[in-house]
Amino acid sequence: MVGAALGAAFLLSSTRIIGEKLTPYECGELPQGTSYVPMDIKFYMAALLFVVFDVEVVFLLPWALCFKELGMAGFISVNAFLLVLFLGWAYAWKKGVIKWE
Repeated sequence: MVGAALGAAFLLSSTRIIGEKLTPYECGELPQGTSYVPMDIKFYMAALLFVVFDVEVVFLLPWALCFKELGMAGFISVNAFLLVLFLGWAYAWKKGVIKWE
């Protein structure tokens, strides 16, 4: 089904290239300048911190669901995991990554 849809789109599409189709769409306005925009590193670091703490939740949820079955070994291992995450958070705080201006 997917192959048929892609094949039909390829066969029925126009291969004629005109200048207007090559310009980026800017809400009806002609594009001005370049598309390069300098990005501050703090946005990248905030995204990385979000991913790290999002992965933390993914690991903690299954642990919380089977807390009784894991016993003391599971409790110690998750505390070690949280300690490493806390140290990373403290390091990011010390470096000023979390500080937003």
